[in-house]
Amino acid sequence: MSKKKTENISVFALGGVGEIGKNMYVVELDDDIFVIDAGLMFPGDEMLGIDIVIPDITYLKENKDRVRAIFITHGHEDHIGGLSYVLRDLKHVPVYGTKLTLGLIELKLKEADLLKEVDLRMIDAKTKLTIADHLVTFFRVNHSIPDCVGVCIQTSQGAIVHTGDFKFDYTPVDGKQSDFNKLAAIGQRGVLALLSDSTNAERPGQTGSESIVGAELNDVIYQAEGRVIVASFASNVHRLQQVFAAAEANDRKVAVVGRSMVNIVEVAQKLNYLRFKAKTLVELSQVNRLPDNKVVILTTGSQGEPMAALTRMARNAHKQVNIRLNDTVVIAATPIPGNEKSVSKTIDLLFRSGANVIYNQRKVHVSGHGSAEELKLMLNLVKPKYFLPIHGEYRMQMAHSKLAEQVGVKPNNIFIVEKGDVVEFTGRKARMSRKVPAGNVLIDGIGVGDVGNIVLRDRRLLSQDGVVLCVVTLNRKQKKLISGPELISRGFVYMRESEEMISEANRIVTKQIEKSLQAGSDWTELKSNIRERLSVFLFEQTKRRPMILPIIMEI
Repeated sequence: MSKKKTENISVFALGGVGEIGKNMYVVELDDDIFVIDAGLMFPGDEMLGIDIVIPDITYLKENKDRVRAIFITHGHEDHIGGLSYVLRDLKHVPVYGTKLTLGLIELKLKEADLLKEVDLRMIDAKTKLTIADHLVTFFRVNHSIPDCVGVCIQTSQGAIVHTGDFKFDYTPVDGKQSDFNKLAAIGQRGVLALLSDSTNAERPGQTGSESIVGAELNDVIYQAEGRVIVASFASNVHRLQQVFAAAEANDRKVAVVGRSMVNIVEVAQKLNYLRFKAKTLVELSQVNRLPDNKVVILTTGSQGEPMAALTRMARNAHKQVNIRLNDTVVIAATPIPGNEKSVSKTIDLLFRSGANVIYNQRKVHVSGHGSAEELKLMLNLVKPKYFLPIHGEYRMQMAHSKLAEQVGVKPNNIFIVEKGDVVEFTGRKARMSRKVPAGNVLIDGIGVGDVGNIVLRDRRLLSQDGVVLCVVTLNRKQKKLISGPELISRGFVYMRESEEMISEANRIVTKQIEKSLQAGSDWTELKSNIRERLSVFLFEQTKRRPMILPIIMEI
């Protein structure tokens, strides 16, 4: 139990619920705040021009003197990707993570020029910490990247347990199984609340072992007559290890493409999480000098990202490697929800380029998240009094709550939370209480949070119906139109084919300007009148509503 009696406990999510990605969870023990993960999310189709999305940390900034620690469960982008932005405001807070996780975090902080200012502290599954008189322990779990841990924070009311991303793999690639004994012991001591990964809650049965993929990759590479190109998540270090092992078994060299893939291979090898013979890895520039049947290319682009290496190869737009006849392309990942269309387009391009594409018809990918039976096993081991399904879209959280009911958790003790919903525990009784600020912070280039709903709405309008500029020059004293109006269309209509409509629009605007000048309208009112009159006319003619920008020059 906690050394300090904790009367008021609050648990809430700033990201990672009702969505895939952007994981960030907060445990508040009286005056002490603990944060678990700080991830990012990739933008949806409606977020035009946005690069990434991170959690809104307004609450943490307002209470930064109370934030005692940030615990990172593992090194995937949806758990570490927001850290370099969060730490700009919380530089004093120590960040705890395992060796590989910290290695990947260091890469990000170096890019953000924050590495020297941040306190990184290494932990492992056996670490015990006492922070502000609260005991914090960790337990090993299996996932698609090594060095994953769950977090257990002891309180006087019982433990708060966060599983991290997990599955129960009985034959893991690195030979390190989940800490079943430790999970059972935590459950025996008493767990107040469990926060558990819901990603595969809708999938029955059990998720396959990573070792299945290794055998399948080996078979694919053995049968391939030409080059083999494997696209994977860069951070799936277990998958990268299997590719290197299969390449060595078939006497092939491996070249790595894509900045994130190169960085992670370098870090994982340096920290001894990726093992291969020195001669196996070759520079990309050497590939064309080797026979095709001696080459494996490891690349990014498994999600069909337009600028990723695999997509550029498929379009013959890569500087060094392009897809050609007799290549075998293995997409060793499943699409993240929302990416299905872009992945499908990339696969189509690969086939058009003459490649043999292997994606979901063979076991070249298994999920890193536990399916229904594993989620039930976690619940049975931990035996929580209260349960919060996290890390997933709403339907996944709902499915997970049904699984919890099946193993005996009372329906009233299950909380399906939205971002910012606070669950408070007092005297081992839980209730949904207040709501803290939560939402999306959009990153566009170097701008953090300067693109909001209004800017996105404007971008949406521009993408749908384009823009019309109306340029006029006026003499205010004489109340006279000197030149114009000149209409300029971008993304609305092709001017040369719409001369009659544009001429009529000019006449309407001229008439409106003269009328407004005679009425003594100021510039704001004049712009509004032009916009309104032109909008009505253009909609009548085209049934489109372009953005109209009047530009008035005065002499």
